[in-house]
Amino acid sequence: MSEAALERQIRPIYDALDHGSNKSAINACNKVLKKYPNNTLVKALKALALTRSQKVEEALVLCDEILAVVVTDDSTLSVMTHVLKGLARNSDMVAMFDNAFKQQPQSEELGAQTFFAHVRTGNWKSCQQVATRMHKQFQEDRYVYWAVTGAILQANDLGTPPNIRTLLYKLAHRHVTSCPTPSYMAVDRFHLHLIILQELQLWDEANTLLESDIGKSICSASLVCNETRREIWRKRGLYRDEGERAQEKIKNNDRNWLEFVSVIDATFAPVQGPDVSEEGKSECSENIAKTRDFLTEIAEVDGSKNRSASLALLELEKNAFSHGLSSDESTLVDSMKNYFSRFGDKACCFEDLRPCVDLGADAKSRWISFLASQESSFVTTGDLQRVINVRKLQRISLTASELSTDKESNLASTYIGEYMAGLELGASLPVTELQPADDLAILVGHAFVSLWTMTKDESYLYNAAVVLEFALTKSRMSFQIRLLLVRIYRLLGASSLALDHYRAINIKQVQNDTLSHFLLTRASTFSLSATGDLTYPSECIESSQIYVSNSQDTPDFIIRAFTSEKYSQIPEFVSFDDKLENSLQRDVVKLEHVRMRMTHEPINSDLIDMELIELKFVFDRFHHDNRDFGMLPNYQPACQLSLNDQTLMFGSSTGQGWLWYFIKIYIRAFQHASDLDDIVEEKLLIGDRPKKSPEPEVQLPLRERLAIRKPEEAAELTADELELMEWATAVSDWLEPYHDYTRPPPAVVLAEANKQNELRTGLPLRGVDLKALNGDINANGHAKKDEEAPPVKEPPQLVAQFFEHMHARFVQLQQSQSLPSDLLHVATLTQEAFLLFAVESHRFKTASVVKIHKLGALVQSLKDIRSKACTVLKTMSNDLLKIGEVAGSAERRKSFVESCKPITDFPKLHHDFVLNIAKNIGESRKKVLEGVGKGMVKICTNYGQ
Repeated sequence: MSEAALERQIRPIYDALDHGSNKSAINACNKVLKKYPNNTLVKALKALALTRSQKVEEALVLCDEILAVVVTDDSTLSVMTHVLKGLARNSDMVAMFDNAFKQQPQSEELGAQTFFAHVRTGNWKSCQQVATRMHKQFQEDRYVYWAVTGAILQANDLGTPPNIRTLLYKLAHRHVTSCPTPSYMAVDRFHLHLIILQELQLWDEANTLLESDIGKSICSASLVCNETRREIWRKRGLYRDEGERAQEKIKNNDRNWLEFVSVIDATFAPVQGPDVSEEGKSECSENIAKTRDFLTEIAEVDGSKNRSASLALLELEKNAFSHGLSSDESTLVDSMKNYFSRFGDKACCFEDLRPCVDLGADAKSRWISFLASQESSFVTTGDLQRVINVRKLQRISLTASELSTDKESNLASTYIGEYMAGLELGASLPVTELQPADDLAILVGHAFVSLWTMTKDESYLYNAAVVLEFALTKSRMSFQIRLLLVRIYRLLGASSLALDHYRAINIKQVQNDTLSHFLLTRASTFSLSATGDLTYPSECIESSQIYVSNSQDTPDFIIRAFTSEKYSQIPEFVSFDDKLENSLQRDVVKLEHVRMRMTHEPINSDLIDMELIELKFVFDRFHHDNRDFGMLPNYQPACQLSLNDQTLMFGSSTGQGWLWYFIKIYIRAFQHASDLDDIVEEKLLIGDRPKKSPEPEVQLPLRERLAIRKPEEAAELTADELELMEWATAVSDWLEPYHDYTRPPPAVVLAEANKQNELRTGLPLRGVDLKALNGDINANGHAKKDEEAPPVKEPPQLVAQFFEHMHARFVQLQQSQSLPSDLLHVATLTQEAFLLFAVESHRFKTASVVKIHKLGALVQSLKDIRSKACTVLKTMSNDLLKIGEVAGSAERRKSFVESCKPITDFPKLHHDFVLNIAKNIGESRKKVLEGVGKGMVKICTNYGQ
């Protein structure tokens, strides 16, 4: 067949794939394959269409046929790359390109594609080897630096031993020095050379490079090279030389903050280290005086145009006092006063001064008096910003003795009054702009949250919500106000309002990883999945899309960086990819989704097996905590918890310990309910296993790891969650012998999987040897075993009485008039325990299993526990429905309005506005309380028998 004829026949396939018409693409491929059954490109295109149609088994058969021969044409390789990526078979993709390159070693393009295939899998050792081979073959200098980068990335991998790390850097150094073209011919090559010299501490060679004319030229033009140079000089102890160089640059109008840091480091160099002599202190005191004069002169020249020198003066005085070289804080206070006088009308002033406000009694008194002497003016935005900075600085300086409900109430009124006055300055701003007075509204929120923390009176949270909602009518783009409202509404149990504000922030891309914890931490508490409302599960899926796009896009960015020789960017891309791929928040959201999914979907073998495999993958990861808690501003006094800690639902966040505890009980429950063991899982797994963490604990057998309990991990759980953990462990210990005894052997499980696959696709299960299985397969997989069944034991007391105990806890919270979120927490944990019990007892639902293994007594015990659990859940459900009815009543709205009297004295916060907020909060509470209550009844109906 001519190339043109083939092109004409293949073009419709490409068009169908481009338009997402996978069925048409498959039909077109079948037509071509009837004439040309051995065409690998058409087979690859069909495999791609099948993969996109979720017909994985059929796609796997085609992939195996294609991979059985050595493919070398670019078109087929390109299509197979997409297919294998979609099937998560990265190792096969690497092998495919390796074989192609071995077949055509003269093809530079195939060599590069082989290198990039290893880049996609993060196999840096193979990258270094392939790049070295390519340099020998094609004598291209850039391949030397590809090999160098591969060696460095391999050395930086967590699993690389320290001695191997040093050897790899030495190998990289040999590559660079043996390259015919000097490293200084390109900035990124030069930077790579410097990193290697820094790691190997080859200071003389580094000095030769840096002191050369071309080295100085590169460092003056490249920030990344200059930063590496600065680190090298510091490690060599050349603080004074670096300081002198930095002073010259500052005199020449360079206002890079790192230059000022170098000056300050040089000033205090004589007192660095554990043993400081009197001579060192004396020398340092002289340095301080000189540096103070130098920085003061620069600050006077810059005035209010640039704050670098003034900020450096603050840093100088603070360090002088902390090193004991200044016994009086008056100089620091004077610097703070001067800084505030000069930059008090800038928003950055507060953050700049915040590290310095931890003063002694006398100095603090002087500082507070200075702040009190500042005039409150609202003529210009600069005046308003000065007032805001004064209020923030005064607030964080409050002591425990000064804090009281009256004090905080007065401060809240002050903040509201000043906020209303400041609004006049932003009256003409478009709705897309932030109001200059927004921070005063946030301070109001701080004051009311502080009052709630002190008194536990939820009316203060109502006041905070009303003021912040009003602020949003003037500044709807303020994400800080919305984040604070998300926290407050979650505390109040108004989850739909929290979701609305979170969505209004319009979070994009990687922010889903850093900020989704504001909404999705313990989101199952508010989930209405049991009633069919999939809002929160959908939010979990949507926030997790960043991880899918990261796994697809970031390797492409790394490849582009190699292609364009931007070596300084590659470690950053690799680190970014690693932090997202192993994100703690990713797996916390995953677990929350599992908890919600179980309330909505039938608990069957498909759900159990899929979640078991995925949670085991999660359990093998080394996690990075990328969550950003700093996005929520904190102006609370130093003697209090931060605003973030005060507004955390149940007083704790879900960190690594929380995740580990919950994953352990879910893995163990799913293990018991599943017929999968390691042998079966290995046979049925389609893609590659994710990379395991190198931590020693991860190398232990899974059974041992699941039994580990650490106090620091338990500290992240609430008391009610800890009780659930203890109950789930007791249930698993009780039922484990019966699960192990009744579980069918791997051969039976694989035979059944093969049978189901043939019914579904007409094809046998790949990788399963039926002949080997034939002699070990029983008719139904549940035949009697030779050994005796374990004796049936009564359930432990903890297991039998758990649900009554949780009901007593629920009643206690009701009587103490706790927040709805606390009630929902206990109710949903009780519901979760019931669902875990349904998973643990799933195997014993089959009558044949019970009859053959004589487990009638065990099943009766399970029924008794299930009956008690249903009774408790239905009682809780009735209580939640009643509470929800009250929450949405007119009487509760009236009470809400009355509790907001402290703020309704301000005309703009009128009765109708407050009543509307009360109505929204009441309806939101009613929706979640009734939804959870009805869902509990539905779950009892589904699993109560």
